[in-house]
Amino acid sequence: MSPVLQALARAFAALSEPRILGLLLLPPLGSLMLWTVLGWLFWDSWTGMVRGALGLTTVAGWLADWHALWVVDYTAVLAVLAAILPAMLATALLVTEIVAMPVIVAWVTQRHYPGLRRSGEDGLAASLVNALGAVAVFAVVWVLTLPLWLTGIGAFLAPLLNSAWLNQRMFRHDAVSGHATRAEMATLFARSRGELFVLGVLLSLLLYVPLFNLAVPVLSGLAFTHFCLARLERLRTGA
Repeated sequence: MSPVLQALARAFAALSEPRILGLLLLPPLGSLMLWTVLGWLFWDSWTGMVRGALGLTTVAGWLADWHALWVVDYTAVLAVLAAILPAMLATALLVTEIVAMPVIVAWVTQRHYPGLRRSGEDGLAASLVNALGAVAVFAVVWVLTLPLWLTGIGAFLAPLLNSAWLNQRMFRHDAVSGHATRAEMATLFARSRGELFVLGVLLSLLLYVPLFNLAVPVLSGLAFTHFCLARLERLRTGA
């Protein structure tokens, strides 16, 4: 079995563990509650802002002449939703990183890599910098690729690949930062760049599967922890 599929298989198997099961719904529910409250408070402001910006365009003038300004209203709603959905995903991943990853890494280490030496040099600050930087890039790419949504296949591929990049960029660091030195992390990430991205793609595909998508944040944490700790062990043994 390939290392990517082995990491996925071990991640799925861990979902039955009580300690992991208790974390499973925390990230998606926390994200949903936060953005539901924000939407309730600011929905009119957000849609009004987008509607106002669209109203200044030449297209809006044509629509007014044709008595079709309802198109602007619907477009404003869709634009706000297109912004909220990635924000909900990023929030769920951040909750996973802050709350769940310490538990996940400790559990995986205890069960599968008890002899792996802890030589980590990065702390919480480095983890937060990595996470916030990844989310910032993710948000910019999401906005820049929105026109691709009009091409049909782009509406599927653009968010999939962007989410895959975010997944691997956030979780690979926290998976090994407590065990690996910065030099070891740089070597590990460089040698496994393709496999890390493939793992991110496979996990992001689950976002399109009802019910499974709720488990993606914690499942991602488990899968990347298994993959990265296994690779770190091989790196230290010279395999």
